[in-house]
Amino acid sequence: MMGLCRETEGGYVKVYVSADMEGVTGLVDFHDVQPTGRDYEAGRVMMTEDVNAAVSGALEGGATEVLVNDAHGPMRSLLPDRLHPVAELVRGKAKPMSMLEGLDAGFEAVLCIGFHTRSGALGVLSHSFMGHEIEDMWLDDRPVGEIGMVYATAAALGVPVILLSGDDAACAEMAEWNAKVATVPVKWAIDRFAAKLRPAVQAREAIRTGARDAVRRAKNKGGKVKPVPGTATLAVRWQSASVASHLLGIPGVTARDGRTIQTTAAMPDLFRQFALFMRIASTLTHQPPYC
Repeated sequence: MMGLCRETEGGYVKVYVSADMEGVTGLVDFHDVQPTGRDYEAGRVMMTEDVNAAVSGALEGGATEVLVNDAHGPMRSLLPDRLHPVAELVRGKAKPMSMLEGLDAGFEAVLCIGFHTRSGALGVLSHSFMGHEIEDMWLDDRPVGEIGMVYATAAALGVPVILLSGDDAACAEMAEWNAKVATVPVKWAIDRFAAKLRPAVQAREAIRTGARDAVRRAKNKGGKVKPVPGTATLAVRWQSASVASHLLGIPGVTARDGRTIQTTAAMPDLFRQFALFMRIASTLTHQPPYC
């Protein structure tokens, strides 16, 4: 199930952008990326500008439609009045498909902008979806976070991820899933809340040209892909045994141990089910996304 997408006939027109915040140019800690943080409003501008660079590049590369999904936290972080005028925006929560709301087989490419490493990795603002509430995740017994889940779900729909921006650790994690995906490092992790930053103008130019070249390469290949078939098993280890206990009430969910649950399904269905897990966990824990 986890093999690379397979090419078929067709060209690239519709491009999907999943926009997270922790991997955005210049942002390094809680105060940059959370609504209660003192620098969150400045972080929203930085996030919007990174996304605009990706949209501009995609259009230069041959895209004719671009849909952007605000995929961070409250999912209202992007500034609609500052977003590229060609891009449509999916905003707000709850969304059944969370970070991939609106993605379907009608798209030809996914750009992951502002992404970060999984829980336990030494990367800037590393976590998996809910931060300290999720200790570990495995997809078919392979460690996974947001990058792997998005990549595998898009592949199952027949839509390849062709570009990722984030810190160097996020770029390396993407390469573990598919080394052919273009990556743009906008900062280099020193620790979880510290990084060496690429100058903002240079970072956005790199995102723009990276998106342009990635879309152009895919289009020149004649590049649609076939969906990757089959099912996958997702296991999630929660900080709280309470969360695991409640999730066992969902048909098909079983326990590996007192804090770890698992479920098996086709990948898009699995992603949607996991989004439901997070909504249940949020009602039980009342915790911020990460510490």
